[in-house]
Amino acid sequence: MTRQPLPPAKPRKSQYGIDPALVKMRGCELPGITSVGIAELFPEAPPVIYPRSEGDGRDGLAAIREATVRALENVDLGMIKPGHTVNLLASHHGFTLLGGGPYAEMLRTLRDVIIERTGTRKVRLRAGVGLRFRESEEYIKLHGLDDYFEGQATNISPIDRGVAIDTVIGRLYGLAQAYNADWIVHTHNSDVREIHFHRQLDRAVKPFGMSYARIETRSCYHQNLGPRASNFVARAIFDSDFVQKKFAFAVFLQMSPYGILSVDAENNLYAIDERVNAIGLKYYSKLVNLFGEIDECICILDFPGPIPYVFAGGTIYANMIDANVDLFDLDVPLPPYTFYTESYYTRSGKKLLPDIPPVNPALKMVVHNYAFGGYPCVFFSKNTPTIVVGREQADLFNRDPQNMEYMKHAMIADTLETAMDFAYRTAKTDKVIIFDGASMGMNVSESLAAYLRRAAPRVIRRVEQELLPKWLAQRGMSRDILAAVA
Repeated sequence: MTRQPLPPAKPRKSQYGIDPALVKMRGCELPGITSVGIAELFPEAPPVIYPRSEGDGRDGLAAIREATVRALENVDLGMIKPGHTVNLLASHHGFTLLGGGPYAEMLRTLRDVIIERTGTRKVRLRAGVGLRFRESEEYIKLHGLDDYFEGQATNISPIDRGVAIDTVIGRLYGLAQAYNADWIVHTHNSDVREIHFHRQLDRAVKPFGMSYARIETRSCYHQNLGPRASNFVARAIFDSDFVQKKFAFAVFLQMSPYGILSVDAENNLYAIDERVNAIGLKYYSKLVNLFGEIDECICILDFPGPIPYVFAGGTIYANMIDANVDLFDLDVPLPPYTFYTESYYTRSGKKLLPDIPPVNPALKMVVHNYAFGGYPCVFFSKNTPTIVVGREQADLFNRDPQNMEYMKHAMIADTLETAMDFAYRTAKTDKVIIFDGASMGMNVSESLAAYLRRAAPRVIRRVEQELLPKWLAQRGMSRDILAAVA
């Protein structure tokens, strides 16, 4: 039975993307596009609190508020006294999940509960960013958080004034505005995001070395130490006396490819971290490994976010780029290849070492229908044949200081239909996957939908019987933790 395509994420006005009025057609509107549900592929899908099912009759965000209040009931807020200042530390990534509404509602609820239970009204929001230095400023305005926090919601960027943090590995630098309060509350989410960086280790701690850090320190991830080794930077910052004296508790949206499982809150961040890592291994691993089963495909990028962070099936395009490597296997000798690891190539594009993994060879063509700049993405167009839809989008990337050579390796098509006609004839495949942010499923071509349905059972068997035991052993975890999480 052919299913109707799922609604994609809506275009969003942003300084990092083209005007939404210029998005004339979405990938899901193409002929031959259908959808496949995540729960259809993986029947063990757990219940989610968001999105709500059709006909539920309730506001979906009400479930987020209720879950946040319940989660905070068992959290000690006694250290926060009337008149104390509290910074809610947030990250831009949370606002890209399911439209950003759930993350914003969690932040609003958190502010309300702290005020009610402690008596202080000095609760501020400090929302970090990546390399798009004003990104969270847009989210704050979009979700009305500037008004809700009474003018105390601020975008913080890695080039803002720093504060020295002495750690066991030396002096590192956080952002002064993140730590200029009596107490800090770490608010984040558990979607696996860039597995190639954290490798599902210390996932919950990572923002202390990224979103809340000065650019010199966060560059340890991007340019210096690389994956796995950089985890020590975030952990060292969080474990420092400076941060521990300010840390009150953490609140997380526990995510799965199916939607939001729960809101998790605790004074012990490492307890949350263990659950975050277990949930990633339990639920996301099957989807990412299913991506690795795809033998050939055309990818359509069609989401209001930067290229590596466009979504399909609840995970990001960067994970599709690396799906030819087991991203969860800590025995893999070299980090999977991404746009952040261009240092493994010469200027002419040759690999420095012969055993460096290539970009996923299943990617035969990429059609860039709608995606933002602001992140270095030249690596993508250089290593995968790329067609950009519309002169305006090409001009946007030509003006982007981080992507001035992106279009040197890409073609321009006037329309999405023209781009796809060329892609079908050149790539010689009719398998299409659309990274458009559709929730609880994926928009794909009918041929790929059939292929995924056939491949899913063997992926489930391999993950359950072979891979999960290995991954858990590598991390010193038992299967009991899988039963303990949602």
